Amino acid sequence: MEKYAKRFTKQEKSWILYDWANSVYATNIMAAIFPIYFGAVCESAGVDNVQVWGYGTSAATLVVAVMGPVLGAVGDHKGMKKKLFTGFLAAGVLFTLMMAVFDQWQLLLAGYVISYIGFAGSCLFYDSFLTDVTTEERMDRVSSWGYAMGYIGGSTIPFVISIAVLLIMGMDNPAAVKFSVVITSVWWLIFSIPILKNVNQTHYIEAPASKLLSHTFQSLKKTLREIFRNKTIFIFIIAYFFYIDGVGTVIHMATSYGTNLGLDTTGMIIALLVTQIVAMPCSILFGRASGKFSSIKLILFAIAMYLVICVLGFYMGFHVEQAELSKAADPQGYQSALAFSQTLFWIMAVLVGTVQGGVQAISRSYFGKLVPPEKSNEFFGFFDIFGKFATVMGPAIVALISGLTGRDSIGVLSVSVLFLIGGGLLIGFRSHFTAEAAERSKQAAKNDAG
Repeated sequence: MEKYAKRFTKQEKSWILYDWANSVYATNIMAAIFPIYFGAVCESAGVDNVQVWGYGTSAATLVVAVMGPVLGAVGDHKGMKKKLFTGFLAAGVLFTLMMAVFDQWQLLLAGYVISYIGFAGSCLFYDSFLTDVTTEERMDRVSSWGYAMGYIGGSTIPFVISIAVLLIMGMDNPAAVKFSVVITSVWWLIFSIPILKNVNQTHYIEAPASKLLSHTFQSLKKTLREIFRNKTIFIFIIAYFFYIDGVGTVIHMATSYGTNLGLDTTGMIIALLVTQIVAMPCSILFGRASGKFSSIKLILFAIAMYLVICVLGFYMGFHVEQAELSKAADPQGYQSALAFSQTLFWIMAVLVGTVQGGVQAISRSYFGKLVPPEKSNEFFGFFDIFGKFATVMGPAIVALISGLTGRDSIGVLSVSVLFLIGGGLLIGFRSHFTAEAAERSKQAAKNDAG
């Protein structure tokens, strides 16, 4: 009956609220507001903002990806997970706030890189705390509510407030951008208090402090062997690498693709806001659906939806590209094509919202069920590596195919290959996942009987 209990525990609520706390960073700093301001500062200094922003983002991602397994292994030791989580959280909040103080592009970039490392590092330990705050039966529900609260809270409320201030003070007003940076830091810190206060590490490895480092690297080797030996974990993490790469590519390339097609910027920003709003209830629905359908079936459903989105994205671009060929002779037809494609962009935004949070939440909770609770940090460290490096491949494929064909629409369609590979692995090796689920059910029944 525990699975169907309506009330969340204090620990579960506190864990869920951290998604509400940190999601504002992803929206205001990584995606929407700060990059535009940073670009303006670089332009006034005669610096190529795309290049330095790309290098900065890649450097931060690389640091977190490489350090992930080592940090995870250290965090699995008694008393270390909370300390490391707190340290990364403090670094993220502090250096985000620093970005509101300085105006030089070098200091802004440094603040972004270190704050991003703090953000991503805290998320690694946050994910692994899932095995400490709840039971296996409730993981899907708790994980889904985390993403849901992140979308409606951190990704929407402070984002809307920031946009309102920008509209009132002026989109090019540095003070308005600085306000959005400050509200990011304050929001992030205040709503992190519950997890700092109420969530503690309950699964851990005992090791003497003098042998912490040597034990960490021994544990890493052992975990790698476990991943390769456990076919279910190995196949899932490879499939995850491909389909989550597709998810990340859609997130990162949507606005740039729309901009290249000539779509209205304001309309795209509003459409992305709609994505956040739709994602909230749909993430919760994914959690509830996990009671009736297996995690793998829900992930496959999300992959199928993303394949539809890729096809729509291709058609949207193809329609505009064809109209551009006769733009001079038929300008009205070109404008009609833009209007039609703008409508398709809105449809895609809604479709993305229906599965974006759900596929990430179910993937996180399913992986949490597969790994030993006392080594969750270490396993999630490897899980994080695949998630971080995956984001590199998709945009590169889009750029390569677009360059070779001369059509952005075909580049976008190429993203579907990532979903096909990820989904194909899950379907092709479904017997492993079925056997694993049966074994866990058998173990759960044995525990209940005991």
